[in-house]
Amino acid sequence: MTLLFMLTVCLSFLALLATPSFATNQANSCRSYCGNITIDYPFSLDYGCGHPGFRDLLFCMNDVLMFHISSGSYRVLDIDYAYQALTLHDPHMSTCDTIVLGGRGNGFTVEQWRAPYFNPTPDNVFMLIGCSAESPLFQGFPGKHLPCRNVSGMGCEEYYDCPAWSLIGHKKVGSVYGSGPPECCAVAFEAIKAINLSKLQCEGYSSAYSLAPLRVDGAGGWSYGIRVKYSVQGNDEFCRACEATGGACGFGTDGVNQLCMCGSFNSTTNCDSESSTSSKMTLSLAVSLADFKIQN
Repeated sequence: MTLLFMLTVCLSFLALLATPSFATNQANSCRSYCGNITIDYPFSLDYGCGHPGFRDLLFCMNDVLMFHISSGSYRVLDIDYAYQALTLHDPHMSTCDTIVLGGRGNGFTVEQWRAPYFNPTPDNVFMLIGCSAESPLFQGFPGKHLPCRNVSGMGCEEYYDCPAWSLIGHKKVGSVYGSGPPECCAVAFEAIKAINLSKLQCEGYSSAYSLAPLRVDGAGGWSYGIRVKYSVQGNDEFCRACEATGGACGFGTDGVNQLCMCGSFNSTTNCDSESSTSSKMTLSLAVSLADFKIQN
């Protein structure tokens, strides 16, 4: 009786492992939350989950989601999976109400290997404040043909109307440059490829983005922050096939090669290809155990 009972329990457990839903339930462990923000592919809070190009990127601290790259840490305000974009906040970035000087802002610069995955959106304007006359930003440009320009209808002329400028005294920032560089220079990220205040010799910066036609109330109605477009490079059929079979997309210990995580096992293809093999092995073991019982 004892042997029969043990055989029954063993067969039941093996059957559970062979059930696709077991792997499917376990595979969902890569999806997580930080505060009210959902963390899903290609992002992850756990090493091994998500896309390898997005590893060591997000951190959750007291229900606040942080985005960390070489230029600094930013608070994540939103992840828009439909449009593949993040909205970031830099606490040392100037807005319409406050001008932050002293080169304290992060700007936006990513590691070279990560650069193909992240770029501020084309409708995101960076307004550089108090840049030196020797700034690389102005080198090679005649005085009347500076690289400063409006981006998606947003620029420094409107930004000058913000109350923050009256608080610090308009013309005070950058006045030492005489008729040289302006107090504020608006540029698109693509124009200079990196917003590094130290290298650009600027005192501060602001960043605003447009999600819809601009409001009529000027810079006071802009959305301040950094809107970043993300992209999963190459063909992502591997992940789609993995998720279609109940798996979660991840990567191996080398931090490069992708894996399909299927709960009780990992696969280099998808959960179906491995689970069918697993089911056959389980059935074979069950048959062997049953045959052993009959013979004894």
